[in-house]
Amino acid sequence: MRLITFTVDGDRPRLGAWIDQDERVIDFNLAAAARQEPVAELSSMLALICSGDRGMTRARDIGVDPPPRSIRASRECRLLAPLPEPTQIRDFLCFEEHLRNVLTAAIELRARASDDPDATRAALRASPAFQVPSVLLERPLYYTASRNCVAGHDDEVLWPAYSKLRDYELEFAAVIGRPGKDIPRDTALDHIFGYTIFNDLSARDEQFAVMEGRLGPGKGKDFDGGNVFGPCIVTADEITDPYSLTMTARVNGEEWSRGSSGSMRHRFEDVIAYASRSETLHAGEMLCSGTVGTGSGFESLRFLEPGDIVELEIERIGLLRTRIAVA
Repeated sequence: MRLITFTVDGDRPRLGAWIDQDERVIDFNLAAAARQEPVAELSSMLALICSGDRGMTRARDIGVDPPPRSIRASRECRLLAPLPEPTQIRDFLCFEEHLRNVLTAAIELRARASDDPDATRAALRASPAFQVPSVLLERPLYYTASRNCVAGHDDEVLWPAYSKLRDYELEFAAVIGRPGKDIPRDTALDHIFGYTIFNDLSARDEQFAVMEGRLGPGKGKDFDGGNVFGPCIVTADEITDPYSLTMTARVNGEEWSRGSSGSMRHRFEDVIAYASRSETLHAGEMLCSGTVGTGSGFESLRFLEPGDIVELEIERIGLLRTRIAVA
Protein backbone atom coordinates (compact mmCIF):
# COMPACT_ATOMS: atom_id res chain seq x y z
CA MET A 1 0.00 0.00 0.00
CA ARG A 2 0.99 3.64 -0.54
CA LEU A 3 0.07 5.23 2.77
CA ILE A 4 -0.19 8.97 3.38
CA THR A 5 -1.09 11.46 6.09
CA PHE A 6 -3.12 14.41 4.87
CA THR A 7 -5.48 17.21 5.78
CA VAL A 8 -8.53 18.61 4.02
CA ASP A 9 -9.33 22.31 4.41
CA GLY A 10 -7.00 22.57 7.41
CA ASP A 11 -8.82 19.86 9.37
CA ARG A 12 -6.98 17.42 11.65
CA PRO A 13 -4.46 15.00 10.11
CA ARG A 14 -5.99 11.90 8.55
CA LEU A 15 -4.60 8.52 7.47
CA GLY A 16 -5.12 7.46 3.87
CA ALA A 17 -3.92 5.26 1.04
CA TRP A 18 -3.30 6.33 -2.52
CA ILE A 19 -5.10 4.39 -5.27
CA ASP A 20 -5.56 4.79 -9.03
CA GLN A 21 -1.99 5.93 -9.78
CA ASP A 22 -2.14 8.27 -6.76
CA GLU A 23 -5.05 10.19 -8.26
CA ARG A 24 -7.45 9.24 -5.46
CA VAL A 25 -7.21 8.65 -1.71
CA ILE A 26 -8.99 6.24 0.62
CA ASP A 27 -9.76 8.12 3.84
CA PHE A 28 -9.50 5.37 6.45
CA ASN A 29 -11.43 7.32 9.08
CA LEU A 30 -14.39 7.70 6.74
CA ALA A 31 -14.09 4.08 5.60
CA ALA A 32 -14.15 2.71 9.15
CA ALA A 33 -17.12 4.90 10.05
CA ALA A 34 -19.03 3.82 6.94
CA ARG A 35 -18.43 0.19 7.84
CA GLN A 36 -19.36 0.87 11.48
CA GLU A 37 -15.98 -0.44 12.63
CA PRO A 38 -13.60 0.87 15.31
CA VAL A 39 -11.36 3.66 14.04
CA ALA A 40 -8.54 3.62 16.62
CA GLU A 41 -6.14 1.42 14.62
CA LEU A 42 -6.69 3.58 11.53
CA SER A 43 -6.69 6.96 13.25
CA SER A 44 -3.07 7.82 12.37
CA MET A 45 0.02 6.38 10.71
CA LEU A 46 1.63 5.67 14.06
CA ALA A 47 -1.53 3.95 15.34
CA LEU A 48 -1.58 1.75 12.24
CA ILE A 49 2.10 0.87 12.55
CA CYS A 50 1.78 0.05 16.25
CA SER A 51 -1.30 -2.13 15.65
CA GLY A 52 0.82 -4.63 13.73
CA ASP A 53 -0.70 -7.28 11.48
CA ARG A 54 -4.20 -6.69 12.83
CA GLY A 55 -4.31 -3.08 11.67
CA MET A 56 -2.71 -3.79 8.30
CA THR A 57 -5.19 -6.60 7.65
CA ARG A 58 -8.02 -4.13 8.22
CA ALA A 59 -6.37 -1.49 6.02
CA ARG A 60 -5.86 -3.95 3.17
CA ASP A 61 -9.41 -5.24 3.51
CA ILE A 62 -10.72 -1.69 3.16
CA GLY A 63 -8.39 -1.13 0.21
CA VAL A 64 -9.95 -4.03 -1.69
CA ASP A 65 -13.48 -2.63 -1.40
CA PRO A 66 -13.50 0.91 0.02
CA PRO A 67 -16.88 2.49 0.77
CA PRO A 68 -17.62 5.03 -1.97
CA ARG A 69 -17.98 7.90 0.49
CA SER A 70 -14.44 7.28 1.81
CA ILE A 71 -12.81 8.16 -1.54
CA ARG A 72 -11.36 11.62 -2.05
CA ALA A 73 -9.58 13.20 -5.02
CA SER A 74 -5.89 13.67 -4.27
CA ARG A 75 -6.08 17.29 -5.41
CA GLU A 76 -8.37 18.00 -2.43
CA CYS A 77 -5.78 16.77 0.05
CA ARG A 78 -2.74 18.55 1.48
CA LEU A 79 0.00 16.07 2.25
CA LEU A 80 1.83 16.09 5.57
CA ALA A 81 4.89 14.07 6.48
CA PRO A 82 3.56 10.51 6.26
CA LEU A 83 4.64 9.90 9.87
CA PRO A 84 4.27 13.36 11.43
CA GLU A 85 5.48 12.29 14.88
CA PRO A 86 8.09 9.56 14.44
CA THR A 87 9.06 7.61 17.53
CA GLN A 88 12.73 8.24 16.76
CA ILE A 89 14.92 9.36 13.86
CA ARG A 90 18.37 7.85 13.40
CA ASP A 91 20.49 8.84 10.42
CA PHE A 92 23.21 6.40 9.40
CA LEU A 93 26.16 6.65 7.04
CA CYS A 94 25.54 3.79 4.63
CA PHE A 95 26.97 5.11 1.34
CA GLU A 96 30.76 5.04 1.13
CA GLU A 97 30.83 7.12 -2.08
CA HIS A 98 29.13 10.05 -0.35
CA LEU A 99 31.73 10.03 2.43
CA ARG A 100 34.63 10.04 -0.01
CA ASN A 101 33.02 12.79 -2.08
CA VAL A 102 32.46 14.93 1.02
CA LEU A 103 36.09 14.64 2.09
CA THR A 104 37.26 15.63 -1.40
CA ALA A 105 34.87 18.60 -1.44
CA ALA A 106 35.96 19.73 2.02
CA ILE A 107 39.58 19.76 0.91
CA GLU A 108 38.70 21.79 -2.16
CA LEU A 109 36.59 24.27 -0.16
CA ARG A 110 39.45 24.95 2.26
CA ALA A 111 42.02 25.12 -0.53
CA ARG A 112 40.03 27.75 -2.42
CA ALA A 113 39.89 29.91 0.70
CA SER A 114 43.65 29.73 1.37
CA ASP A 115 46.50 31.92 0.13
CA ASP A 116 48.20 28.93 -1.51
CA PRO A 117 45.47 26.58 -2.79
CA ASP A 118 47.86 23.99 -4.26
CA ALA A 119 49.92 23.66 -1.09
CA THR A 120 46.82 23.57 1.09
CA ARG A 121 45.22 20.96 -1.12
CA ALA A 122 48.30 18.72 -0.96
CA ALA A 123 48.65 19.09 2.81
CA LEU A 124 45.01 18.26 3.46
CA ARG A 125 45.06 15.22 1.18
CA ALA A 126 47.96 13.86 3.25
CA SER A 127 46.29 14.65 6.58
CA PRO A 128 44.70 11.79 8.57
CA ALA A 129 41.78 14.13 9.26
CA PHE A 130 40.76 13.85 5.61
CA GLN A 131 41.06 10.08 5.29
CA VAL A 132 38.04 7.78 5.57
CA PRO A 133 37.94 6.54 9.20
CA SER A 134 37.99 2.76 9.21
CA VAL A 135 35.22 2.62 11.83
CA LEU A 136 32.78 4.15 9.33
CA LEU A 137 33.44 1.28 6.95
CA GLU A 138 33.20 -1.33 9.68
CA ARG A 139 30.02 -0.14 11.42
CA PRO A 140 26.84 1.68 10.31
CA LEU A 141 27.36 4.66 12.59
CA TYR A 142 24.53 7.15 13.13
CA TYR A 143 23.39 10.28 14.91
CA THR A 144 19.95 10.86 16.40
CA ALA A 145 18.02 13.64 14.67
CA SER A 146 15.27 15.80 16.15
CA ARG A 147 11.92 14.03 15.85
CA ASN A 148 10.21 17.39 16.41
CA CYS A 149 11.65 19.07 13.29
CA VAL A 150 9.68 17.19 10.63
CA ALA A 151 8.25 18.52 7.35
CA GLY A 152 6.37 16.90 4.48
CA HIS A 153 5.87 17.04 0.72
CA ASP A 154 5.48 20.52 -0.77
CA ASP A 155 6.27 22.23 2.52
CA GLU A 156 8.19 25.48 2.52
CA VAL A 157 11.10 25.29 4.96
CA LEU A 158 12.29 28.55 6.53
CA TRP A 159 16.08 28.40 6.51
CA PRO A 160 17.76 29.26 9.83
CA ALA A 161 19.07 32.83 9.94
CA TYR A 162 22.47 31.66 11.22
CA SER A 163 23.28 29.79 8.00
CA LYS A 164 24.24 30.78 4.45
CA LEU A 165 25.44 27.40 3.10
CA ARG A 166 22.14 25.63 2.39
CA ASP A 167 22.16 22.01 1.29
CA TYR A 168 19.88 19.04 0.68
CA GLU A 169 20.68 15.34 1.16
CA LEU A 170 19.00 12.59 -0.84
CA GLU A 171 18.31 9.64 1.46
CA PHE A 172 16.29 6.43 1.66
CA ALA A 173 14.48 5.63 4.92
CA ALA A 174 12.99 2.51 6.49
CA VAL A 175 10.19 2.65 9.07
CA ILE A 176 10.27 0.09 11.86
CA GLY A 177 7.01 -1.82 12.27
CA ARG A 178 7.81 -4.78 14.49
CA PRO A 179 9.75 -3.95 17.66
CA GLY A 180 12.77 -6.01 18.61
CA LYS A 181 16.04 -6.20 20.51
CA ASP A 182 19.27 -7.92 19.42
CA ILE A 183 17.68 -8.56 16.05
CA PRO A 184 19.62 -11.03 13.85
CA ARG A 185 20.70 -9.69 10.49
CA ASP A 186 19.01 -12.52 8.58
CA THR A 187 15.56 -11.62 9.96
CA ALA A 188 16.03 -7.85 10.18
CA LEU A 189 13.97 -6.96 7.10
CA ASP A 190 10.94 -8.60 8.74
CA HIS A 191 10.91 -5.65 11.16
CA ILE A 192 10.44 -3.02 8.43
CA PHE A 193 6.92 -1.61 8.01
CA GLY A 194 7.74 0.36 4.87
CA TYR A 195 9.99 2.83 3.07
CA THR A 196 9.96 6.54 2.32
CA ILE A 197 12.20 9.37 1.05
CA PHE A 198 14.20 11.59 3.41
CA ASN A 199 15.60 15.04 2.62
CA ASP A 200 18.15 15.72 5.36
CA LEU A 201 18.43 19.50 5.02
CA SER A 202 21.82 20.71 6.21
CA ALA A 203 23.10 24.11 7.32
CA ARG A 204 26.64 23.33 6.22
CA ASP A 205 28.44 26.33 7.68
CA GLU A 206 27.00 25.65 11.15
CA GLN A 207 27.60 21.91 10.72
CA PHE A 208 31.28 22.46 9.84
CA ALA A 209 31.73 24.62 12.93
CA VAL A 210 30.08 22.36 15.50
CA MET A 211 31.53 19.12 14.16
CA GLU A 212 34.86 20.33 15.50
CA GLY A 213 33.42 19.53 18.93
CA ARG A 214 32.95 15.85 17.92
CA LEU A 215 29.43 15.68 19.35
CA GLY A 216 27.53 15.52 16.07
CA PRO A 217 26.00 18.01 13.62
CA GLY A 218 23.86 19.81 16.22
CA LYS A 219 22.25 22.97 14.84
CA GLY A 220 23.67 22.12 11.44
CA LYS A 221 20.72 19.73 11.20
CA ASP A 222 18.28 20.59 14.00
CA PHE A 223 15.97 23.38 12.89
CA ASP A 224 12.25 23.51 12.19
CA GLY A 225 11.42 21.55 9.05
CA GLY A 226 14.96 20.22 8.69
CA ASN A 227 13.85 16.57 8.46
CA VAL A 228 11.65 16.26 5.37
CA PHE A 229 9.88 12.93 4.74
CA GLY A 230 7.43 11.79 2.07
CA PRO A 231 5.43 11.84 0.01
CA CYS A 232 4.16 8.47 1.28
CA ILE A 233 5.25 5.31 3.07
CA VAL A 234 5.26 2.34 0.71
CA THR A 235 4.68 -0.85 2.69
CA ALA A 236 7.56 -3.31 2.61
CA ASP A 237 5.61 -5.96 0.69
CA GLU A 238 5.42 -3.55 -2.27
CA ILE A 239 9.23 -3.25 -2.53
CA THR A 240 10.63 -6.75 -2.64
CA ASP A 241 14.17 -5.55 -3.46
CA PRO A 242 15.01 -2.27 -1.69
CA TYR A 243 18.51 -2.34 -3.19
CA SER A 244 17.63 -1.79 -6.83
CA LEU A 245 16.07 1.67 -6.72
CA THR A 246 17.25 4.69 -8.72
CA MET A 247 17.60 7.84 -6.58
CA THR A 248 17.53 11.29 -8.21
CA ALA A 249 17.64 14.91 -7.03
CA ARG A 250 16.68 17.99 -9.02
CA VAL A 251 16.98 21.66 -8.10
CA ASN A 252 14.65 23.99 -10.02
CA GLY A 253 14.18 21.19 -12.56
CA GLU A 254 17.92 20.61 -13.15
CA GLU A 255 19.32 17.23 -12.16
CA TRP A 256 22.02 17.62 -9.52
CA SER A 257 22.28 14.06 -8.20
CA ARG A 258 21.75 10.48 -9.33
CA GLY A 259 22.55 7.25 -7.55
CA SER A 260 21.19 3.86 -6.55
CA SER A 261 20.13 2.23 -3.31
CA GLY A 262 22.18 -0.72 -4.51
CA SER A 263 25.38 1.13 -3.61
CA MET A 264 24.68 0.99 0.14
CA ARG A 265 27.76 -0.42 1.85
CA HIS A 266 25.73 -0.96 5.03
CA ARG A 267 22.24 -2.21 4.22
CA PHE A 268 19.12 -1.96 6.33
CA GLU A 269 19.79 -5.44 7.67
CA ASP A 270 23.14 -4.20 9.02
CA VAL A 271 21.57 -1.00 10.35
CA ILE A 272 18.80 -2.84 12.24
CA ALA A 273 21.12 -5.49 13.66
CA TYR A 274 23.58 -2.81 14.82
CA ALA A 275 21.06 -0.34 16.28
CA SER A 276 19.18 -3.09 18.16
CA ARG A 277 22.22 -4.40 20.01
CA SER A 278 21.16 -4.35 23.69
CA GLU A 279 18.47 -1.80 22.77
CA THR A 280 14.85 -2.22 21.72
CA LEU A 281 13.85 -0.71 18.39
CA HIS A 282 10.28 0.56 18.62
CA ALA A 283 7.45 0.78 16.12
CA GLY A 284 7.51 4.10 14.31
CA GLU A 285 11.28 4.60 14.35
CA MET A 286 12.77 6.07 11.17
CA LEU A 287 16.10 4.57 10.12
CA CYS A 288 17.66 6.75 7.42
CA SER A 289 20.33 5.56 5.02
CA GLY A 290 22.53 8.62 4.91
CA THR A 291 23.19 10.33 1.61
CA VAL A 292 23.58 8.39 -1.63
CA GLY A 293 26.77 9.12 -3.58
CA THR A 294 26.50 12.56 -5.30
CA GLY A 295 23.27 13.04 -3.33
CA SER A 296 24.10 16.45 -1.85
CA GLY A 297 25.05 19.81 -3.30
CA PHE A 298 28.17 19.96 -1.14
CA GLU A 299 29.75 17.07 -3.02
CA SER A 300 29.96 19.30 -6.11
CA LEU A 301 30.27 22.55 -4.08
CA ARG A 302 26.85 23.75 -5.17
CA PHE A 303 24.53 25.22 -2.57
CA LEU A 304 20.88 26.18 -2.46
CA GLU A 305 19.54 29.70 -2.81
CA PRO A 306 16.38 31.24 -1.33
CA GLY A 307 13.39 30.22 -3.38
CA ASP A 308 15.00 27.07 -4.78
CA ILE A 309 12.76 24.05 -5.21
CA VAL A 310 14.34 20.69 -4.39
CA GLU A 311 12.78 17.51 -5.77
CA LEU A 312 14.00 14.15 -4.50
CA GLU A 313 12.78 11.05 -6.28
CA ILE A 314 13.21 7.37 -5.47
CA GLU A 315 11.93 4.72 -7.82
CA ARG A 316 8.76 2.94 -6.62
CA ILE A 317 8.21 5.51 -3.86
CA GLY A 318 7.63 8.82 -5.60
CA LEU A 319 8.75 12.44 -5.47
CA LEU A 320 9.36 14.64 -2.43
CA ARG A 321 9.37 18.38 -3.10
CA THR A 322 10.61 21.17 -0.80
CA ARG A 323 10.88 24.93 -1.25
CA ILE A 324 13.67 26.82 0.52
CA ALA A 325 12.59 30.11 2.11
CA VAL A 326 14.36 32.79 4.13
CA ALA A 327 12.94 35.36 6.52
